[in-house]
Amino acid sequence: MTARQVFIALPMFLTMYLFQEAVVNQFRLPGGGFSLFLIFTLVWAILSTPEVAALAGFFGGFLMDFSQSSSGPIGQWTLLMIAASYGVAYFGSGNEGLSGSPLGFTFLTTAAVLLVECAYVLTALLFGLQFGNFDQIAITIFGISTWSLVITPIVLPIFSRLHAITFDTRSKI
Repeated sequence: MTARQVFIALPMFLTMYLFQEAVVNQFRLPGGGFSLFLIFTLVWAILSTPEVAALAGFFGGFLMDFSQSSSGPIGQWTLLMIAASYGVAYFGSGNEGLSGSPLGFTFLTTAAVLLVECAYVLTALLFGLQFGNFDQIAITIFGISTWSLVITPIVLPIFSRLHAITFDTRSKI
């Protein structure tokens, strides 16, 4: 990733993070709602090479660690997002049938959200954090995954366009 691309992508990530914190977190949806910033970071990772995806995962996870809704220790989201972003980029980059179609792209993103949320709960339990009983955790993870499945096709064209703007190497007159 060149310095130009980093300086174009940073304001996009910061804007999405601030929008998530200021607007989306205010929605009271059944089942826990959704994380637009998590979806944005994973879509960005799927569209990128694994190395760029790991960098995007680091920056996305770093910002998610400072979220008001994050109850885990600093670095937990960063670790999970680096691994998840690298993983979805690795699986998505070579498989055109999965990431080439909007339907496959949506299911890959939703599956990644589900796995990241489950990994967050498991690592939080390893750190000794308490979330509640199993039923509450299962309903919340199911709700977040369902809302991600609904929201991803709506925002996918916008996020892929932002990614294309950042990595476009053609000169424009």
